[in-house]
Amino acid sequence: MPTDQSPFGGDFAAAGAVPRIQFQDVVKRFGETTVLNNLNFAVGRGERVTLIGPSGSGKTTILRLLMTLEHLTDGYIWVDGDPLTHANQDGKRVELKPKQVARVRKRIGMVFQQFNLFPNMSVVENIIEAPIHVLGHSSDQARQTALSLLERVGLSHRAEAHPSELSGGQQQRVAIARALAMDPEILLLDEVTSALDPELVGDVLAVLKDVAASTDITMLIVTHEMQFAQDVSDRVMMFDAGRVIEEGHPDKIFSDPENERTQKFLQAVL
Repeated sequence: MPTDQSPFGGDFAAAGAVPRIQFQDVVKRFGETTVLNNLNFAVGRGERVTLIGPSGSGKTTILRLLMTLEHLTDGYIWVDGDPLTHANQDGKRVELKPKQVARVRKRIGMVFQQFNLFPNMSVVENIIEAPIHVLGHSSDQARQTALSLLERVGLSHRAEAHPSELSGGQQQRVAIARALAMDPEILLLDEVTSALDPELVGDVLAVLKDVAASTDITMLIVTHEMQFAQDVSDRVMMFDAGRVIEEGHPDKIFSDPENERTQKFLQAVL
Protein backbone atom coordinates (compact mmCIF):
# COMPACT_ATOMS: atom_id res chain seq x y z
CA MET A 1 0.00 0.00 0.00
CA PRO A 2 1.43 3.41 -0.95
CA THR A 3 2.33 5.45 2.07
CA ASP A 4 0.30 8.45 0.90
CA GLN A 5 -2.98 6.51 0.93
CA SER A 6 -5.41 6.03 3.79
CA PRO A 7 -4.55 3.12 6.12
CA PHE A 8 -8.23 2.27 6.39
CA GLY A 9 -9.14 -0.80 8.38
CA GLY A 10 -11.78 -2.45 10.51
CA ASP A 11 -15.25 -2.76 9.01
CA PHE A 12 -14.23 -0.85 5.89
CA ALA A 13 -11.34 -3.16 5.11
CA ALA A 14 -13.53 -6.18 5.74
CA ALA A 15 -16.09 -4.81 3.28
CA GLY A 16 -13.40 -4.03 0.71
CA ALA A 17 -14.28 -0.34 0.79
CA VAL A 18 -12.32 2.86 1.28
CA PRO A 19 -14.05 5.26 3.71
CA ARG A 20 -15.35 8.50 2.24
CA ILE A 21 -13.85 10.35 5.23
CA GLN A 22 -11.20 9.17 7.67
CA PHE A 23 -9.60 10.99 10.60
CA GLN A 24 -6.34 9.35 11.68
CA ASP A 25 -4.67 10.42 14.96
CA VAL A 26 -5.98 13.96 14.46
CA VAL A 27 -4.80 16.61 16.90
CA LYS A 28 -6.05 20.20 16.90
CA ARG A 29 -4.84 22.80 19.36
CA PHE A 30 -5.75 26.45 19.71
CA GLY A 31 -2.83 27.92 21.60
CA GLU A 32 -2.38 25.76 24.68
CA THR A 33 -5.92 24.35 24.46
CA THR A 34 -6.22 20.90 22.88
CA VAL A 35 -9.64 20.60 21.22
CA LEU A 36 -9.08 17.26 19.47
CA ASN A 37 -6.57 14.74 20.78
CA ASN A 38 -5.68 11.68 18.68
CA LEU A 39 -9.15 11.51 17.14
CA ASN A 40 -9.86 8.47 14.94
CA PHE A 41 -13.09 7.79 13.09
CA ALA A 42 -14.33 7.00 9.60
CA VAL A 43 -17.48 7.69 7.57
CA GLY A 44 -18.56 5.40 4.75
CA ARG A 45 -19.68 6.43 1.28
CA GLY A 46 -23.26 7.61 1.37
CA GLU A 47 -23.39 7.36 5.16
CA ARG A 48 -25.13 10.07 7.21
CA VAL A 49 -23.40 10.63 10.53
CA THR A 50 -24.50 13.13 13.17
CA LEU A 51 -22.14 14.49 15.81
CA ILE A 52 -23.82 15.44 19.08
CA GLY A 53 -22.45 16.71 22.35
CA PRO A 54 -22.02 19.85 24.46
CA SER A 55 -20.74 23.11 23.02
CA GLY A 56 -16.95 23.18 22.93
CA SER A 57 -16.57 19.42 22.49
CA GLY A 58 -14.87 19.80 19.10
CA LYS A 59 -17.76 19.02 16.73
CA THR A 60 -17.59 22.16 14.58
CA THR A 61 -13.78 22.01 14.58
CA ILE A 62 -14.06 18.64 12.80
CA LEU A 63 -16.13 20.21 10.02
CA ARG A 64 -13.81 23.21 9.72
CA LEU A 65 -10.79 20.92 9.42
CA LEU A 66 -12.50 19.09 6.55
CA MET A 67 -13.21 22.42 4.87
CA THR A 68 -9.56 23.42 5.47
CA LEU A 69 -10.80 26.49 7.34
CA GLU A 70 -8.64 25.32 10.24
CA HIS A 71 -5.21 23.70 10.04
CA LEU A 72 -4.31 20.34 11.52
CA THR A 73 -1.87 20.41 14.43
CA ASP A 74 -1.03 16.76 13.83
CA GLY A 75 -2.43 13.65 12.20
CA TYR A 76 -4.10 13.03 8.87
CA ILE A 77 -7.47 13.44 7.17
CA TRP A 78 -8.30 11.27 4.15
CA VAL A 79 -11.06 11.73 1.58
CA ASP A 80 -11.71 8.63 -0.54
CA GLY A 81 -8.24 7.41 0.42
CA ASP A 82 -6.59 10.65 -0.74
CA PRO A 83 -4.78 12.86 1.81
CA LEU A 84 -6.56 16.20 2.34
CA THR A 85 -3.78 18.43 3.69
CA HIS A 86 -0.90 16.16 4.78
CA ALA A 87 0.51 12.90 3.44
CA ASN A 88 2.61 10.20 5.06
CA GLN A 89 5.62 9.84 2.80
CA ASP A 90 8.24 7.32 3.92
CA GLY A 91 7.17 7.77 7.52
CA LYS A 92 7.30 11.58 7.39
CA ARG A 93 4.29 13.86 7.69
CA VAL A 94 4.44 16.16 4.66
CA GLU A 95 2.19 19.16 3.98
CA LEU A 96 0.59 19.09 0.53
CA LYS A 97 0.73 21.93 -1.98
CA PRO A 98 -2.33 24.22 -2.22
CA LYS A 99 -3.24 22.87 -5.67
CA GLN A 100 -3.29 19.30 -4.30
CA VAL A 101 -5.42 20.39 -1.34
CA ALA A 102 -7.88 22.23 -3.62
CA ARG A 103 -8.32 19.16 -5.83
CA VAL A 104 -9.57 17.07 -2.90
CA ARG A 105 -11.34 19.93 -1.14
CA LYS A 106 -13.61 20.46 -4.21
CA ARG A 107 -15.44 17.27 -3.27
CA ILE A 108 -16.71 18.81 -0.03
CA GLY A 109 -19.53 21.32 0.50
CA MET A 110 -20.63 22.99 3.71
CA VAL A 111 -23.69 24.82 5.00
CA PHE A 112 -22.86 27.11 7.92
CA GLN A 113 -24.80 28.46 10.90
CA GLN A 114 -24.76 31.87 9.28
CA PHE A 115 -25.88 31.96 5.68
CA ASN A 116 -22.83 33.82 4.31
CA LEU A 117 -24.62 34.95 1.15
CA PHE A 118 -23.18 37.83 -0.88
CA PRO A 119 -25.56 40.72 -0.10
CA ASN A 120 -24.82 42.56 -3.38
CA MET A 121 -25.78 39.56 -5.53
CA SER A 122 -29.17 38.11 -6.35
CA VAL A 123 -30.12 34.65 -5.13
CA VAL A 124 -29.29 33.01 -8.46
CA GLU A 125 -26.01 34.94 -8.74
CA ASN A 126 -25.00 33.64 -5.29
CA ILE A 127 -25.56 30.08 -6.47
CA ILE A 128 -23.78 30.29 -9.85
CA GLU A 129 -20.67 32.14 -8.63
CA ALA A 130 -18.65 29.10 -7.51
CA PRO A 131 -19.72 26.65 -10.25
CA ILE A 132 -18.55 29.15 -12.87
CA HIS A 133 -15.29 30.23 -11.23
CA VAL A 134 -14.28 27.00 -9.45
CA LEU A 135 -15.78 24.23 -11.56
CA GLY A 136 -15.53 26.04 -14.89
CA HIS A 137 -19.21 25.68 -15.78
CA SER A 138 -20.68 27.95 -18.44
CA SER A 139 -23.05 30.69 -17.28
CA ASP A 140 -26.00 28.97 -18.96
CA GLN A 141 -25.17 25.59 -17.42
CA ALA A 142 -24.69 27.08 -13.96
CA ARG A 143 -27.90 29.09 -14.17
CA GLN A 144 -29.93 26.08 -15.31
CA THR A 145 -28.61 24.05 -12.37
CA ALA A 146 -29.27 26.93 -9.97
CA LEU A 147 -32.88 27.34 -11.08
CA SER A 148 -33.45 23.59 -10.75
CA LEU A 149 -32.03 23.64 -7.22
CA LEU A 150 -34.11 26.68 -6.26
CA GLU A 151 -37.20 24.80 -7.36
CA ARG A 152 -36.08 21.88 -5.21
CA VAL A 153 -35.77 24.07 -2.10
CA GLY A 154 -39.06 25.86 -2.84
CA LEU A 155 -37.61 29.21 -3.88
CA SER A 156 -37.80 29.31 -7.67
CA HIS A 157 -39.94 32.45 -7.39
CA ARG A 158 -37.15 34.31 -5.52
CA ALA A 159 -34.31 33.76 -8.00
CA GLU A 160 -33.79 37.45 -8.68
CA ALA A 161 -34.32 38.63 -5.10
CA HIS A 162 -31.44 39.79 -2.93
CA PRO A 163 -30.66 38.13 0.43
CA SER A 164 -31.92 41.13 2.39
CA GLU A 165 -35.39 40.52 0.91
CA LEU A 166 -35.54 36.96 2.26
CA SER A 167 -36.32 35.52 5.66
CA GLY A 168 -33.60 33.69 7.55
CA GLY A 169 -35.11 30.34 6.63
CA GLN A 170 -35.21 31.29 2.96
CA GLN A 171 -31.60 32.46 3.08
CA GLN A 172 -30.55 29.14 4.61
CA ARG A 173 -32.39 27.24 1.87
CA VAL A 174 -30.49 29.32 -0.70
CA ALA A 175 -27.25 28.42 1.11
CA ILE A 176 -28.18 24.72 0.84
CA ALA A 177 -28.87 25.14 -2.90
CA ARG A 178 -25.53 26.93 -3.28
CA ALA A 179 -23.69 24.04 -1.61
CA LEU A 180 -25.49 21.47 -3.78
CA ALA A 181 -24.66 23.43 -6.94
CA MET A 182 -21.04 22.35 -6.47
CA ASP A 183 -22.16 18.71 -6.80
CA PRO A 184 -20.36 17.68 -3.60
CA GLU A 185 -19.64 14.08 -2.64
CA ILE A 186 -19.62 15.18 1.01
CA LEU A 187 -21.98 17.72 2.60
CA LEU A 188 -21.13 19.19 6.00
CA LEU A 189 -23.95 20.76 8.02
CA ASP A 190 -22.97 22.96 10.96
CA GLU A 191 -25.94 23.82 13.19
CA VAL A 192 -27.81 25.03 10.12
CA THR A 193 -30.97 25.93 12.07
CA SER A 194 -29.40 27.56 15.13
CA ALA A 195 -29.67 31.11 13.74
CA LEU A 196 -33.32 30.70 12.70
CA ASP A 197 -36.56 31.63 14.43
CA PRO A 198 -38.28 28.42 15.60
CA GLU A 199 -41.11 28.68 13.06
CA LEU A 200 -38.60 28.72 10.18
CA VAL A 201 -36.71 25.59 11.22
CA GLY A 202 -39.15 23.07 9.76
CA ASP A 203 -38.81 24.18 6.13
CA VAL A 204 -35.01 23.99 6.25
CA LEU A 205 -35.00 20.55 7.87
CA ALA A 206 -37.55 19.32 5.30
CA VAL A 207 -35.18 20.30 2.49
CA LEU A 208 -32.28 18.48 4.14
CA LYS A 209 -34.38 15.37 4.76
CA ASP A 210 -35.23 15.40 1.04
CA VAL A 211 -31.54 15.66 0.15
CA ALA A 212 -30.75 12.75 2.47
CA ALA A 213 -33.56 10.63 1.06
CA SER A 214 -32.98 11.32 -2.64
CA THR A 215 -29.18 11.47 -3.03
CA ASP A 216 -26.17 9.37 -2.09
CA ILE A 217 -24.24 12.36 -0.73
CA THR A 218 -22.25 11.55 2.39
CA MET A 219 -23.41 13.84 5.20
CA LEU A 220 -21.58 14.83 8.37
CA ILE A 221 -23.96 16.76 10.59
CA VAL A 222 -23.57 18.86 13.72
CA THR A 223 -26.96 19.70 15.21
CA HIS A 224 -28.96 20.12 18.40
CA GLU A 225 -32.12 19.10 16.51
CA MET A 226 -32.30 15.60 17.92
CA GLN A 227 -35.41 14.53 16.02
CA PHE A 228 -33.74 15.54 12.76
CA ALA A 229 -30.65 13.57 13.77
CA GLN A 230 -32.79 10.54 14.50
CA ASP A 231 -34.68 10.85 11.19
CA VAL A 232 -31.70 11.19 8.81
CA SER A 233 -28.73 9.52 10.51
CA ASP A 234 -27.29 6.10 9.92
CA ARG A 235 -25.06 6.61 12.94
CA VAL A 236 -24.80 9.07 15.83
CA MET A 237 -21.50 9.89 17.56
CA MET A 238 -21.50 11.47 21.00
CA PHE A 239 -18.54 13.80 21.59
CA ASP A 240 -17.20 15.09 24.85
CA ALA A 241 -13.90 16.90 25.38
CA GLY A 242 -12.77 16.23 21.82
CA ARG A 243 -13.29 12.49 21.76
CA VAL A 244 -16.01 10.03 20.83
CA ILE A 245 -17.43 8.52 24.00
CA GLU A 246 -20.30 6.58 22.41
CA GLU A 247 -21.62 5.84 18.93
CA GLY A 248 -24.28 3.71 17.35
CA HIS A 249 -27.57 3.63 15.46
CA PRO A 250 -29.79 6.61 16.37
CA ASP A 251 -32.51 4.35 17.80
CA LYS A 252 -29.98 2.91 20.24
CA ILE A 253 -28.28 6.19 21.14
CA PHE A 254 -31.51 8.13 21.71
CA SER A 255 -33.53 5.42 23.44
CA ASP A 256 -30.93 3.42 25.35
CA PRO A 257 -27.54 5.17 25.62
CA GLU A 258 -24.93 3.30 27.64
CA ASN A 259 -22.55 6.10 28.61
CA GLU A 260 -23.60 8.15 31.61
CA ARG A 261 -22.38 11.38 29.95
CA THR A 262 -24.55 10.64 26.91
CA GLN A 263 -27.53 9.96 29.17
CA LYS A 264 -27.13 13.28 30.97
CA PHE A 265 -26.64 15.22 27.74
CA LEU A 266 -29.75 13.78 26.11
CA GLN A 267 -31.81 14.38 29.25
CA ALA A 268 -30.80 18.02 29.05
CA VAL A 269 -31.59 18.55 25.36
CA LEU A 270 -34.59 16.31 24.74
